[in-house]
Amino acid sequence: MDYKESCPSVSIPSSDEHREKKKRFTVYKVLVSMGRSEWFVFRRYAEFDKLYNTLKKQFPAMALKIPAKRIFGDNFDPDFIKQRRAGLNEFIQNLVRYPELYNHPDVRAFLQMDSPKHQSDPSEDEDERSTQKLHSTSQNINLGPSGNPHAKPTDFDFLKVIGKGSFGKVLLAKRKLDGKFYAVKVLQKKIVLNRKEQKHIMAERNVLLKNVKHPFLVGLHYSFQTTEKLYFVLDFVNGGELFFHLQRERSFPEHRARFYAAEIASALGYLHSIKIVYRDLKPENILLDSVGHVVLTDFGLCKEGIAISDTTTTFCGTPEYLAPEVIRKQPYDNTVDWWCLGAVLYEMLYGLPPFYCRDVAEMYDNILHKPLSLRPGVSLTAWSILEELLEKDRQNRLGAKEDFLD
Repeated sequence: MDYKESCPSVSIPSSDEHREKKKRFTVYKVLVSMGRSEWFVFRRYAEFDKLYNTLKKQFPAMALKIPAKRIFGDNFDPDFIKQRRAGLNEFIQNLVRYPELYNHPDVRAFLQMDSPKHQSDPSEDEDERSTQKLHSTSQNINLGPSGNPHAKPTDFDFLKVIGKGSFGKVLLAKRKLDGKFYAVKVLQKKIVLNRKEQKHIMAERNVLLKNVKHPFLVGLHYSFQTTEKLYFVLDFVNGGELFFHLQRERSFPEHRARFYAAEIASALGYLHSIKIVYRDLKPENILLDSVGHVVLTDFGLCKEGIAISDTTTTFCGTPEYLAPEVIRKQPYDNTVDWWCLGAVLYEMLYGLPPFYCRDVAEMYDNILHKPLSLRPGVSLTAWSILEELLEKDRQNRLGAKEDFLD
C-alpha cells in the first residue's frame, strides 16, 4: 500500500476526567478522521491496554507499544496524563499505518469505524454529532473587516464537500445572486471555542485578508456567521490538490517540478514580506487552478508577526515535512518554510519525502541526523538546490540571508 493512501489519521487532542460515584478515572478523547468523516471516540487506558495485548499476540513482528501501567503514585498528575496521552497518540498513529491492523475487527470496534453514524451523507453535520460530549457555547466571534453582516447561508446553494479539516469542512457553493462558484469554509463555533483555537482561526482570516492580491494564494471574499457556525467565502480553485496529481503520476518531470517550486517560492516570499511564516507546506495544501498555476490554501497554522530576524517555538506541521529545528523544539523562523519547500520539491522529483520512513520516530531521527545522499534522475542544478534547501542548520539554509531573493 502506498504510504499516504487511504490511511485514517488519528490524534488525541485532550483527556477528560469523569466521576462515577466515588471512582475517579481519566478518559482519553480520540479524534478519528477518515475520508470525509470525523468523529470522537472516548476510551480509558485499560481499553488501550486490552487492545494492545490482543494485537501484540496476533502481530508479534509489529513494533507496537503503549505507555506502561502506573502502579504507584498519583494517576491524575497532569504531567503523567500529558505523557501518557502522547504515548497513546503514538500507539494509534502506528496502528492506523498498516491496513492489516486498522482492518482488524477489534481495532474497528475500538475506533467505532463501522458505526452507522459514520456512513451518513458527508454533507450533513457530522461535526455536530461528533461533538455531542463537548459543552455547547455559541457566541459571536469578531470577524474584523472581512465580516459581512448582511450575508447568510441561504445566499448559497451548497453543492458538495470538497475538503475536510479539524474544525469543519469546505463546500463547493453557488451564490444565488450571480451564479458564481465559491469554496465556502464552514467551521463549528463550539469546536473552535472549546479547543481555544480562535487564535488559529483568526490568524487564518488575517492571512486571507492580507494576501488577496497575490496570484498564488487563495483569496477571501468575505466572512459571516450564524449562532453555531463561521463561514469564510473563498476562491474556488478547481484544478485539485497537487497531492492528488502527485499520487496519480508518482513523480513529475523536472521542468514541471521547477515550475511549481518557483510559484510556491513566490507565494512564501510574499507571506514572509508581510511577516507571516506559513509552517505547513505540503502537497495537500497546494492546489492547482484551472490553467495549472499553484494556489496555496489552509492558513490555520500560519504564524503572524514574524519578521525575518524573529523566531517562534510552536511545535506544529506534518511529520514528513518538519524541519530539524521544529523537531528539536528550538526557535525557528522563515527558513522553516524553505526546508518545507525543499521537502516538497524532493517529493515532486522522487515520489517520496526526503527522509520518509513508516516509523515516525525513525523518520525524525533521519531528518535530524541522516545526510541527504545524492540520487540519480535529476540534474546537478536540481540536486544543488535540494541540498541547500534541506540544509539541517537553518542559518546556512538557502533563504537564510535574503529570504526569497536567495
